[in-house]
Amino acid sequence: MKSSIELGDKLHEECGVFGVFLNDPLRDAASLAYYGLLSLQHRGQESAGIAAVREKTIDCRKGMGLVGDVFNADTIAQLRGSAAVGHVRYSTTGSSCVENAQPFVSRFKLGSIAVAHNGTLTNADVVRELLEDAGIGFISSSDSEVIVNLIAKNYKKGLEKALTDTIKFIKGSYALVVLTDDALVGARDPNGIRPLCLGKLGTAGPSNGGWVLASESCAIDAVGGEFVRDIEPGELIIINNDEVLSFSFSEKTRRAVCSFEYVYFARPDSIIDKVDVYGSRIRAGEILGRESAVSADLVVGVPDSGVPAAIGYGRATGTLFGLGIVKSKYVGRTFIAPDQAAREKAVSVKHNVIGREVRGKRVVIIDDSIVRGTTSRRLVSILRKAGAKEVHIRVCSPPVRFPCYFGIDTPHRKDLISNENSVTELCTSLGADSLAFISVEGLLESLDANEENSYCLGCFTGEYPIPVSGEEASISPRGR
Repeated sequence: MKSSIELGDKLHEECGVFGVFLNDPLRDAASLAYYGLLSLQHRGQESAGIAAVREKTIDCRKGMGLVGDVFNADTIAQLRGSAAVGHVRYSTTGSSCVENAQPFVSRFKLGSIAVAHNGTLTNADVVRELLEDAGIGFISSSDSEVIVNLIAKNYKKGLEKALTDTIKFIKGSYALVVLTDDALVGARDPNGIRPLCLGKLGTAGPSNGGWVLASESCAIDAVGGEFVRDIEPGELIIINNDEVLSFSFSEKTRRAVCSFEYVYFARPDSIIDKVDVYGSRIRAGEILGRESAVSADLVVGVPDSGVPAAIGYGRATGTLFGLGIVKSKYVGRTFIAPDQAAREKAVSVKHNVIGREVRGKRVVIIDDSIVRGTTSRRLVSILRKAGAKEVHIRVCSPPVRFPCYFGIDTPHRKDLISNENSVTELCTSLGADSLAFISVEGLLESLDANEENSYCLGCFTGEYPIPVSGEEASISPRGR
């Protein structure tokens, strides 16, 4: 777990996963994995890795930094193979070091496997201890290495049995891609908390040119693939030369997709579980306008995910939409700053205001969330300095009051500014003229929630889809 001084002012996804299986052994899967990871870079900027199989041997390259920093033409050429898995990481479990970078590769008597994992195992410590008692060693502190060691331990039972036994043993959230000597495997936790989808490549051969697994559909688009469908909660699929085999490894449970995927994490051009991310953000803004309109001259979105919501708010209220706030895309995440003063300085460099757009106006700013309040407080300050007459904050997620245990890097509960402050107190602390959050019901409406499509709202309500240690957790997610 990261210390409080390392954490920034946004929640961060743990990682993104990508897998590709090509029917033509002469084509290069590693280069496709590279482009897939580039499109998933927003899900993790701490480390990147690719493992590829060629002639029944799995080779892996990984390192700290962005995808473009870790890989170049030479390293990709060394990984040429007919299938590959890739990973981008932002750590929530395990420290920030190359030993915890993924994919994890295990080589053993019966073959070799590589595993890339998005999520967090809630029983990782127990499983790790059992494996260590059985004489299995670990080189990292990541819970993802637990998965690869469990699969390797059970591999003598055959691939399908090893996978299903492993998946039934682990608890928590996971989207997995697993590479073996001759197959690509995908699996999603029984509640579907973390996303995973399937795509196909090309048109050659009986099973097309190949298959893709990815955290988001935008990665399938990036490699020229065609989105096929989402992997269902509790589903295991095995892809080999001729077919895609599907197995259900759990009893049907209620879907509990992480609602923050739509609020903030996912790219707007992705579709997750049949819900258009961009459209959900537009709807959230419209609902915000319906729930908490305020007289204003201009509405601006905090880049990037606040912009679609600002467009929706403007449509619903008749308020003029403008850019207003500019974000530098070349400033690193504020969590790397060594202390609070440095972190606030990084925030000040990250956002700036177009003065002529806001001067003398009553301005509504739309943000995706408020975690610590550092960014919101700074934005109010620079808008006033630029001449804004009034500054009103509207937030397209409910107040974040509780930690996440399923793959989001959340500050301790005491560090969440909404945990101990009312909306009125928070508004005063941020220096805004008014503040309002979308309601839980409004968020669910923006996501088209129903009995089939329900969501994990744990960080807003404290109700979790599965029991977690240290919290009074509901066993079922809230839905409409």
